[in-house]
Amino acid sequence: MTYKDEKGIHTDFKERMTYGDYLDLDSILNAQHRLSDHHDEMLFIIIHQVSELWMKLTLHEIRAAITSIKDENFDSAFKQLARVSKIQNQIIQAWDVLATMTPAEYLEFRDHLGQASGFQSYQYRMVEFALGYKTPHVLKIYEKDEALHQQLQEAYEAPGLYDVAIETLAKSDFDIDSSVLQRDLTKTYEANESVEKAWIEVYRNVDKYWDLYELAEKLVDIEDWMQQWRFRHMKTVERIIGHKKGTGGSSGVGYLKSVLDHYFFPELWNVRSKL
Repeated sequence: MTYKDEKGIHTDFKERMTYGDYLDLDSILNAQHRLSDHHDEMLFIIIHQVSELWMKLTLHEIRAAITSIKDENFDSAFKQLARVSKIQNQIIQAWDVLATMTPAEYLEFRDHLGQASGFQSYQYRMVEFALGYKTPHVLKIYEKDEALHQQLQEAYEAPGLYDVAIETLAKSDFDIDSSVLQRDLTKTYEANESVEKAWIEVYRNVDKYWDLYELAEKLVDIEDWMQQWRFRHMKTVERIIGHKKGTGGSSGVGYLKSVLDHYFFPELWNVRSKL
């Protein structure tokens, strides 16, 4: 069968919405504004724009999962968190494409970036906040945009994915320290013995606590992918600029290596050694 044989295909869109209209493709495809004439700057821009779109969807799903967990709607939460893991895989693959750019090619347009840097990605900070990694100093970057700064402040103060998971442990009659349940949510989460004991009990009684067990494994999936993303980011930067400072003023590879040692959900990793 050929195109000519498809009699039902719509071709008159003078008064109808097209695929391009629905997706606002004119805006998306005209959003790549190179500051140099170098061929590879287009690659650099598109990789980062696509990653930001994936992060937008990641936040959409994490926020929904937080609500689902609060409502004890675990089936929905599991689907939303599984989708986050698939999105993370897509973002990781993007580094392989960016890594086709050589150091010499990047140097041709790097100076045009000024102090602009992925370090300033506010959506990435919101993802970190949602996973419980709270870094107050980054909020200063966004003070010039009052509305955006307010969004970030709200995300910074809001309970994250792990906070609602721990609340669910408490609802399931596990003895969770009040210092954890009433903790200052603007502080980065730190491991707690009562939470660790609860997760150990969940893993030792999978049939009894199936929903909690499945939730724990979904969280481990997300942290695993997050750390793989961080590693690929670090190695791609090292491959392209070595150990030079980042355009945003960070130490570059040194900073990216330091965050690899951070755990979002520490007890879920400690459990592996304790079982």
